[in-house]
Amino acid sequence: MTDHSEATTPFARGRLLVVALLGWNDAGDAASSAVRSLQEAIGADRLIADIDDESFFDYSIHRPVMKAGVEGIRKIQWPSVAFSGIPLREASVADAPAETTELAADAGLSVSSDNGENVFVLIGPEPTLRWRSFTKHVVDLCEREGITRIVLVGALLADVPHTRPITIFMSSDDAVVREELDIDRSEYEGPTGVLSAIGEEARSRGMLVLSLWASVPHYAHHSPSPKATLALVDRLTEIVDVSIPHGELVTESAEWEAEVTEATAQDEEIAQYVGYLERTRDMVEAPEASGEAIAQEFERFLEQAAGKKPQPGPGAFPTDLSGTAQRPMGGDRRVTPEGDDQDADASESESPAAEETEAPEAPEGSED
Repeated sequence: MTDHSEATTPFARGRLLVVALLGWNDAGDAASSAVRSLQEAIGADRLIADIDDESFFDYSIHRPVMKAGVEGIRKIQWPSVAFSGIPLREASVADAPAETTELAADAGLSVSSDNGENVFVLIGPEPTLRWRSFTKHVVDLCEREGITRIVLVGALLADVPHTRPITIFMSSDDAVVREELDIDRSEYEGPTGVLSAIGEEARSRGMLVLSLWASVPHYAHHSPSPKATLALVDRLTEIVDVSIPHGELVTESAEWEAEVTEATAQDEEIAQYVGYLERTRDMVEAPEASGEAIAQEFERFLEQAAGKKPQPGPGAFPTDLSGTAQRPMGGDRRVTPEGDDQDADASESESPAAEETEAPEAPEGSED
């Protein structure tokens, strides 16, 4: 296989698996879309294993789909998780180090373009049953293919404004990874998903694990979020050491932001809430930001909302763009609250909210 000992990140120096599971871990389809973009870029469509064991899926939740096949004969497509890439026995061997290619200016990254044969992809719906057996099966495949590093990719709903750059939070429980990438260990404690289970099993067998999580505005979660997808693609490009074309993502991101801005402007309460998120985000990121200034802004927001005297129940909270009542999520940097339709794995807490350091809690009546 290609020697990447001089690659831009430690994760690009060996064979690695990139994982995205649809469902609770995939708000706005951002994680799955980003990993599919990676898969297309490196041509990792060689199916090595199709994990479709019925013991892992509750078909009343993940419904099988009827598809038209050859000569119009219909066939049932069962839920499955695909493990794909170039099998170890077929990987080429090269002595020369990878050449470096400059990416587009908006990414600002320098990566090689020939690391694709070292990258595997695991993508599909999050299993509903027997997670321990599932994760052991996945890590068994990793060992068989010589994989030593795993990147867990997720997206969760958070109290972030759609008008600001999407926050990507990276974390790892491996000290060597934290030191080389200058990232933190997650301190999250609470409900989690299969991504965390895969990470724990992989670490128990000596593999290095890195988590990437994107924050998706909770009030705009019913539609795909190309802006979050683009942010994850840029970070994956750097971590995996493969150039991933943006395609139409830049245009789609701009259109998405414009559409959400237009929609939120039509609801005074949501517009006010978005304005609060924008001011808080700007203050947190400002060099002169202080806890006192953030607290004052939070108090002003509460004073503005005080006259409405929200009552318990759906009517007390801003609605999302579909008209569904949503509870604004708390701003604790280490705790990811559960929403009624939370597509987030707070796994180990790869919570993007962790980048929003010292942000104030959400308005009274919200979940912690």
